[in-house]
Amino acid sequence: MSVRKIYSDKVWVENKLQPATVSFQDGVITAIDYEKLTDAEDFGHSVIMPGVIDVHVHINEPGRTEWEGFDTGTQAAAAGGTTTIIDMPLNASPVTTTPEAFQQKLNASVGKMNANVGFYAGLIPGNVTKLDALLQTGVVGIKCFLTHSGIDEFPNVTEQDLEEAMPIIAKHNLPLLAHCEWYEDEIDCDFENHPTSYQHYLASRPKKWENDAIALMIRLCRKHRCPVHIVHVASDEALSQIEAAKNEGLPITAETCTQYVFFNAEEIPNGETIYKCAPPIRERANNAALKRAFLTGVLDFVTTDHSPAPPAIKEMESGNLKKAWGGIAGIQFLLSGSWTALKEIMTVEQFIPLVTSKPAAFIKSDSKGIIAKGKHADLVIWNPELVFKVEEDHIYFKHKISPFIGQSLSGLVLETIVNGESVYSNQSIQHKNRGKWLLKK
Repeated sequence: MSVRKIYSDKVWVENKLQPATVSFQDGVITAIDYEKLTDAEDFGHSVIMPGVIDVHVHINEPGRTEWEGFDTGTQAAAAGGTTTIIDMPLNASPVTTTPEAFQQKLNASVGKMNANVGFYAGLIPGNVTKLDALLQTGVVGIKCFLTHSGIDEFPNVTEQDLEEAMPIIAKHNLPLLAHCEWYEDEIDCDFENHPTSYQHYLASRPKKWENDAIALMIRLCRKHRCPVHIVHVASDEALSQIEAAKNEGLPITAETCTQYVFFNAEEIPNGETIYKCAPPIRERANNAALKRAFLTGVLDFVTTDHSPAPPAIKEMESGNLKKAWGGIAGIQFLLSGSWTALKEIMTVEQFIPLVTSKPAAFIKSDSKGIIAKGKHADLVIWNPELVFKVEEDHIYFKHKISPFIGQSLSGLVLETIVNGESVYSNQSIQHKNRGKWLLKK
């Protein structure tokens, strides 16, 4: 393959935007010149930066490919500027809680990766004896739920399960990712009689559930020195706990998702199940605090928690929030949706690490999330100032069900390059199956 050279006066190199030509060949960056080379493609004022990394995605294959799959999910990722995803151990069937199930997951992804794909394994009651073997398969972390996951094959763990598992995970120095809602007793909010009311749904999953679960994970992290990652933080009340744990030197990281900083509970209509996720999208003031937590480093990076489902399971017709699958389809909008939400409080230079180098550090990849000679040629070219409206026919994930449809977003993706090849440009998929497995050595 011949050398390709791309230039912009805004290339993210050495942690700043500056004029540069990036040359790459055979999937690897071969040179960076801090000038415009005569034979380089000129992208003007558009930003050239490392490809976006989404470390929280549910692809659902094998077993629930009618919900989503590697082909459609990674096409959507690439269309949004994402070049690497990390797939969760549910909602596939079988769930990835044994080495054999992990091999089935790998087999299911062959020939369908339009972005690079890494994997987590799962911790459930009874599979602690499998953890050592699972942690040697190449997974980049272990995921658990502290409340019902929505999938019966993936039950939530108890404190005793965590006590047994965390020393094993700590030995491998991989993170334990925790869905932090600690269900204690039924909340008296009369959700049963108001199943289409978003405010009743919000009241049914209070911040206290999150706060208590995060407190538990911090305490166990302190005891076992097992790296802990709090997924999709939605409670502003939990931020001070996370900050204190970090200041103490505990190996704690935390994320929130695009939907928690883009949408606000005050604006969500009743019966609109496309907004249902868990924890729920909370009020504007709460979500403003989540945004500020990126500036202080309390939250490390942003993800999507892409969790799609067919219309019937999502209760699109009934509008029944109590029965609807809890999950938002948003893999295509990590870059544009998050930038739109965060650009009021930060510069593009402050934003870029939240979707590149910081998630790369979390998955311990020294070849992703950076533009440097010898690193992987995973790149996105985008214009942070171009505004576009999300139309249904722009969507590449399987079911065109998403609260982002109809929204005006800033940050148009011009081209997504995966392992040196153009997967997405001119608003369409150009080359398929250019992704590779990202397996921990």
